[in-house]
Amino acid sequence: MISVPEALGRVFDLVSPLGTECVDLRAAAGRVLSGPIAATRDQPPFASSAMDGYAIGISDPRPGQRFRVIGESAAGHGFAEEIAGDAAVRIFTGAPVPPGGARVLIQEDVERDGDTITLGDGADPQAYIRPAELDFSAGDTFAPGRPLRPSDIALIAAMGHGRIPVHRRPEIALIATGDELVMPGETPADDQIVASNHLGLATMIEQAGGIARLLPIARDTIPALSAAFEAARGADLVVTIGGASVGDHDLVARHSGLDRAFYKVAMRPGKPLMAGRLDGTPLIGLPGNPVSAMVCGAVFILPALRVLSGLAAEPAARRQVPLAADIGPNGPREHYMRARLHPDGARIFDSQDSSRLRILADADILVVRPAHDPARGVGDIVECIDLA
Repeated sequence: MISVPEALGRVFDLVSPLGTECVDLRAAAGRVLSGPIAATRDQPPFASSAMDGYAIGISDPRPGQRFRVIGESAAGHGFAEEIAGDAAVRIFTGAPVPPGGARVLIQEDVERDGDTITLGDGADPQAYIRPAELDFSAGDTFAPGRPLRPSDIALIAAMGHGRIPVHRRPEIALIATGDELVMPGETPADDQIVASNHLGLATMIEQAGGIARLLPIARDTIPALSAAFEAARGADLVVTIGGASVGDHDLVARHSGLDRAFYKVAMRPGKPLMAGRLDGTPLIGLPGNPVSAMVCGAVFILPALRVLSGLAAEPAARRQVPLAADIGPNGPREHYMRARLHPDGARIFDSQDSSRLRILADADILVVRPAHDPARGVGDIVECIDLA
């Protein structure tokens, strides 16, 4: 039995960033750039006005000074002639400053009479000119190292790109195993239950940007499991649910095609976790208990998906919160405890039975207790993982 960090390290050894594809910018949200994006032009490509007003060719006009309005500069329709002396150009926010423009007088500071403007007393001294390349210059690069956000899409568009290279979305094949399972909507026999883990994991994977391929339930026979593995070919990662323990019907752990990297992790829930390669394809075998499968999904599947997507190999993000109630000492395994975050801190549910999905649905965090962690009191700081 190995520790969670060691197990996660071995999972990271099994996966690597996927290849590149080009996608329209409209479809790029949540994707990961496969390399830096370079701006194709300066932004803004010209000096522009920050306010509505009048562009003039001198930087220090005096109160009462008059200027002749000789033209207009609007967004998309600039004024090409140079301004000098007592000339002025009516200008609007975002419009190019004409050649020779040194300052924009905001319209509130002048009085206009026909084609003449007069600067009033107490005029705003700011120039109100945004220089060219204020945001970025041609050739500047952008490589955020995270899934692309709405603001990133806007920036890449402003840089002049309509299609961009991104890492391919990981396709993860999910195989629920067990004679006891039926699909939702089917009528279970008295000794059967409704399969749920693969659907929860599929949602988790898709929310993180992956593609979940749900395969039919594999029954507890070698031919059925082999057929499921054959159907999973082409996936970037195979995830089995159940069949990873040591019972007579736990066939995944003993499958002849599996080159196992580890088996059993010192964690609770999720001890009968394993990983390896199945004919060269990374495979993670999750426990069959519902909460165990979902917790292991957060701790192992999502970090592996991040690496496949082109992101850094990092464990699930943790943050620190205070306890809102006392808790007793922890045992010899790292414990991921379902809890709910209240204004006064984390309240851990009394029951942590790994079969109780309702408690997981009611939780919004997992409080992580180190092995042999002593009893903790109200206000003590603990680490937690947010549940999506």
